[in-house]
Amino acid sequence: MDTNKILIVDDEERMRKLVRDFLVNKNYRVLEASNGEEALDIFIKQQKDIGLVILDVMMPVMDGWEVCRSIREYSKVPIIMLTAKSEEKDELRGFELGVDEYITKPFSPKILVARVEAILRRYGSGTDEIFDVGGIKLDKVAHTVKIDGNDVELSYKEFELLAYFLENKGIALSREMILNHVWNYDYFGDARTIDTHVKKLRSKMGPKGDLIKTIWGMGYKFEA
Repeated sequence: MDTNKILIVDDEERMRKLVRDFLVNKNYRVLEASNGEEALDIFIKQQKDIGLVILDVMMPVMDGWEVCRSIREYSKVPIIMLTAKSEEKDELRGFELGVDEYITKPFSPKILVARVEAILRRYGSGTDEIFDVGGIKLDKVAHTVKIDGNDVELSYKEFELLAYFLENKGIALSREMILNHVWNYDYFGDARTIDTHVKKLRSKMGPKGDLIKTIWGMGYKFEA
């Protein structure tokens, strides 16, 4: 994977140019698609060389939801979803499909680039650490998770969240601490984003999801 190559998918040429110019200025290489079908065609041909996808929701031919669903069938590449909608149900739908970040238009291109850099920095900062706690085995280098010997498919953000819990097992973690570490200081969201990801992570972990304890009014703690 070439983490410096980014695919921008948006039917608005002006928006693509705006984002592209900011990314190129940061020395990223950019591919562009004006609709969902074109995006999938590019991604299927070059997926091993694409480090991140910036994906608009409302597009002709095939919308962003369908593109995201198709990509997630065979790739865990980080996806940032752009949308003009700000309803909670839309954010929840995006996270359920495996979206890593969710940005509402209009947005600051500088903030978008900061989030891109944060995701790619964390994606490439794996160490040789392997955690094996309570039947959960997480390999940060291979980017894999097994629970009781069975593979568990997690999105990039869910993986980072679980790794942070395992690294800090038995420690009460405030939502602010989780935002700062997993979403980085560049993330300007609110607590419901964490709660949504924790809910989805628990669901994928099955009975082991109960090891992530809620600390009411504060945050979460992993206990094994």
